[in-house]
Amino acid sequence: MGIELNQAIRDMFAERENIKILATTDNEGNPHLVVKHSLHINDDGKIVYLEIIESSQTNKNLVSSIWFNRRVAINVLTKGKRSYQIKGTPIKAIIAGKTFEKYYSEVREKLGDIDLSTVWLIEPEEIREETFSIRREKEEKEHPLLRHLDRLTK
Repeated sequence: MGIELNQAIRDMFAERENIKILATTDNEGNPHLVVKHSLHINDDGKIVYLEIIESSQTNKNLVSSIWFNRRVAINVLTKGKRSYQIKGTPIKAIIAGKTFEKYYSEVREKLGDIDLSTVWLIEPEEIREETFSIRREKEEKEHPLLRHLDRLTK
């Protein structure tokens, strides 16, 4: 079941300088992580990923994910060093039609004589802030007894 991404998350995806990482797995469960600047959120609240290379490991893993209902993870690291992880499921691979043509034109305008392989739609299902200070505070509240002994003696 999908979730709605708020405006702050949408803005993070839209900011070109933020780092966006897509994590997928292959058929054996091996992780594959790549920085992908084309990740963004469409008007329907789906995460869009534009794949340029048909035979890339990411594309292969996404095809497998859609077949076997496997989730992917996306991490966005902001200029201010805030980190958010969004987990979701690929729900559609677009390779023709109006939506594809729109993105195909955009890719060629930005990158020149480059083809577009697939427009992937990912349904966001879970979001969590991974910024160290936030995660540390949350973990200490939830697990107050899990501390190193040297910290307990102070």
